[in-house]
Amino acid sequence: MGLWVFADTLHAVLVLGVPKAEIMGLVGFLALAANLACVLLLLRFRHGEANVRSVWLCSRNDAIGNVAVILAASGVWASGTAWPDLLVATTMAGLFLWSATRITLQALREYRERDDAIAEGL
Repeated sequence: MGLWVFADTLHAVLVLGVPKAEIMGLVGFLALAANLACVLLLLRFRHGEANVRSVWLCSRNDAIGNVAVILAASGVWASGTAWPDLLVATTMAGLFLWSATRITLQALREYRERDDAIAEGL
């Protein structure tokens, strides 16, 4: 996901040009409202097992991303360039990759613990 976000934004900046700041801001605001509702519903599961924690992290990351998009829209509007959008996309791609790595490592740890528990029971 992180690599796709970065590649898609790079393509948009280099090929399509400057994004529409008004559309970025509106979509960012609407998505933020939806993602904050999800984050609040999932808050109590943030320390759960890997599957549930992954859903919470994705919702949290999306809300952070929405705020970043709103800020990037302001930057695009003020500067008339696509650089704020590219900066936010690069940051979000890094956040996605970092979260994916954390969840993968947790899932592998839980998988090993399950195997150890099964082996001890035999």
